[in-house]
Amino acid sequence: MKIISSPYLRKLKNSLFRNPIDIFISIILFTIIIWLVSIFFNWFLFEANWQVVTKNISLFIFGSYPKEGQWRPVLWLILLFILTSFTLISSQSHFRKVFLPILWFSIGPLGIVLLAGVGVLMPVRTAYWGGLSLTLILTILSSLTAIPLGILLAFGRQSEMLVINRICGLYIDFMRSIPLIAVLFFGQLLIPLFLPIEFEINRVIRAIFAFALFASSYIAEDIRGGLQAIPMTQREAALVLGLNKRQVINLILLPQALRIALPSLTNQIIGLLQNTSLMAILGLIELLGISRSILANPEFIGNYLEVYIWLACIYWTLCTLIALLAKRIEYEMNPSKSN
Repeated sequence: MKIISSPYLRKLKNSLFRNPIDIFISIILFTIIIWLVSIFFNWFLFEANWQVVTKNISLFIFGSYPKEGQWRPVLWLILLFILTSFTLISSQSHFRKVFLPILWFSIGPLGIVLLAGVGVLMPVRTAYWGGLSLTLILTILSSLTAIPLGILLAFGRQSEMLVINRICGLYIDFMRSIPLIAVLFFGQLLIPLFLPIEFEINRVIRAIFAFALFASSYIAEDIRGGLQAIPMTQREAALVLGLNKRQVINLILLPQALRIALPSLTNQIIGLLQNTSLMAILGLIELLGISRSILANPEFIGNYLEVYIWLACIYWTLCTLIALLAKRIEYEMNPSKSN
């Protein structure tokens, strides 16, 4: 009797049987959800043709990268996985604080070196790069380029020097007023027209800088918002203690601004990851481009749902890992707040 008369059961009883119309609507909605879920799982398990994924795993990961050299992107992906795992699970230590940022700033250029081929490695043109490896290279290098540039733009927009202030402000406002696809078209198609015939910039490098130039304007505003959230009294106190402007920025302003802006910066990096799919329009065959080429194969015509569900799972996994990395960094910046 005590269990039946518990306040939790009374509350549940009152919420369920207070209004018969609510009960009827809830039953109908629950039935529709169960019906839709059963249809999806029946298709997922018995009707879907998952050979479109299993037969093309190498294409999704490497694109058309030469088979004899596929160990190079595999090696880079393994190193990236190890670095991500180490970042997520390792405890705080002096080694972690000093070398982990260096490793993250090195992993992107290392991917370029391995895939392009330097020294004894056979050179591979970027036309053969593709799939997951290209998507991750574009995301990582664009982020690592955009964040420092965004920080410089944020401080430049708050500079007391009028010329620097106006130039940074105009750049930020201009880049935020045009669509990303226009920047990518300019980087991929128009820049080569202004360069000498004998001088050529790699297509992947052009894409990385186009993404970075676009994202840096948004990152600058996120950082500027973090700077404005810091009370002026902290700057004044630091100057009174004898710190110069550079020390105030490095020791007082920048760490706090990054901590405040970290959720917004995470959104920008996730947005960069998702926006790499636009490169399929401009000839770089990343994940979406590979999917489109696979669906053009007569053997797999009509298997759109399987391919796009597979793509959704890949992007969801990558975005979740970015969010977990950001949460880990946020915890290390402020260990007193574990949530």
